Amino acid sequence: KIFPPDQIGCWAITEPDHGSDTLDFDGDVAAPNGSRGTPNCIARADGNEYVISGQKAAWVSNGTIAKSAALYCAVETNEGQSGYGVFLVPLDGPDVSRGKPLDKMGQRALNQGEIFFNDVRIPADYMFCGPNEYSMVADMTLCRANSLMGIIFAGTARAAFDLALDYAKERKQGGVTIIEHQSVKARIFEMYRKVETAKALADRALCFTLAGGMPSLEVAIASKVTATKTAFEVASESIQIFGGNGISREYPIEKILRDARLSMIEDGCNDILGLVGGERLGR
Repeated sequence: KIFPPDQIGCWAITEPDHGSDTLDFDGDVAAPNGSRGTPNCIARADGNEYVISGQKAAWVSNGTIAKSAALYCAVETNEGQSGYGVFLVPLDGPDVSRGKPLDKMGQRALNQGEIFFNDVRIPADYMFCGPNEYSMVADMTLCRANSLMGIIFAGTARAAFDLALDYAKERKQGGVTIIEHQSVKARIFEMYRKVETAKALADRALCFTLAGGMPSLEVAIASKVTATKTAFEVASESIQIFGGNGISREYPIEKILRDARLSMIEDGCNDILGLVGGERLGR
């Protein structure tokens, strides 16, 4: 098999000049008189093959270690169509090269890096979808990605809350554990409220996405934005509960804060996603 199910893969969509705007599939939230500009990676039809040239950005997860890619890029077909398409691309050939792994402030366990395509030839049937179907396929991809981000970072928020609650029951100040102080109780409950809200929305969005049929992008975006903001806010408040210990690498909460901060940018920054969601609601 060319693409075995246990092979490490990647989702290659962002480019050096194109980040979250690649998730505005129809250009609905672009600036007035703005344009997406020239793509950094393009697949051109050549008979019964496609020739891929260009670069994907340093934000490709598994980019430096993946054996294959789901490549979302500009395309020119034999029929003269242009737009965007999705291809399955092996990454073990001599015409594919990689950058070095990105050195990030958080989520360091997640490998990310550039991929370069130097006239990579693939069979035409490696195209998963062409310009006519691209918006629908990309829409469904973003629904799944955002729904999973909601689940992951609702869980991250819960981890930050659990650490704060456990610490508040152990740490003593003023002769009592700090959970006995009213201000700490109030902050702990506010963290709990946010976590439970994010979890409920994340569960609902994932059910929408997995139920079959066309999922709701606005629900998926609402889940991603809510969960990632909640994870960052709760992690920040958790560090406040920990006090000085919270900024020490001896405790895991500082890592959770760094990981959570990245989540508001990855898989589409929350600002752009909010505009896309608002556009959908206005239709």
